[in-house]
Amino acid sequence: MSESEALPEVIRTITRVAPHVVSEAAKFPSSILADVAGRRGGLSGRIAALSPSMSFAGPAITVEVRPGDNLMIHAAIALAQPGDVIVVDGKGDLSSALMGEIMSQQCVALGVAAAVIDGAVRDSEAIRELGFPMYAAGLNPNGPTKNVAGRFNHPISLGGVCINPGDLVVGDADGVTVIERDKAAAMLPLAQEKVAAESKRIADIKSRKSLRPQWLDGALLNAGVIQDGETL
Repeated sequence: MSESEALPEVIRTITRVAPHVVSEAAKFPSSILADVAGRRGGLSGRIAALSPSMSFAGPAITVEVRPGDNLMIHAAIALAQPGDVIVVDGKGDLSSALMGEIMSQQCVALGVAAAVIDGAVRDSEAIRELGFPMYAAGLNPNGPTKNVAGRFNHPISLGGVCINPGDLVVGDADGVTVIERDKAAAMLPLAQEKVAAESKRIADIKSRKSLRPQWLDGALLNAGVIQDGETL
């Protein structure tokens, strides 16, 4: 690609994960979706909800900012569609807050589903009271600058996971899971099967029908902890 053909810093049009996939995915815990997606896609645990009761599901719109500057987050809010999740690569910087109550109020008014930020936020009590799902790496009362260019709807890396615009993002008390847009629909029946299997396992434990997993001896044998013919 020549310099003249380079992508613009702000990409306004993206393909989002389908709404019906989002609504179905919202029924499952983030942990179930991470498991069926290959035990990957879960963001670092340092990026957590301001309140354990917060949860969301939606397509990602991705933002890259310079540490401590939130100009491009304001641009993202202006361009967001109802149901979008604003996902911000804030470089893990905690020296100043990238979002607070005012921007959260804007998001709620516009129908934005949530914000996930590898950086700090502020006005945490007000955001909790508002009920806007805010996931961040920390808190800081310092305000940000608003004068450094960044990128919107480019691929980003956040919490150890590569995220593309339009990917499925799901969050709850355990954290945030990201699944590639083209892969998300195929994960739904697998998630349903896993929920059913785990529900049966819990029922068997409660009834004392099975108090240890059936796979345990085989795994211990493969790991060399027990010998062939042995059991715990």
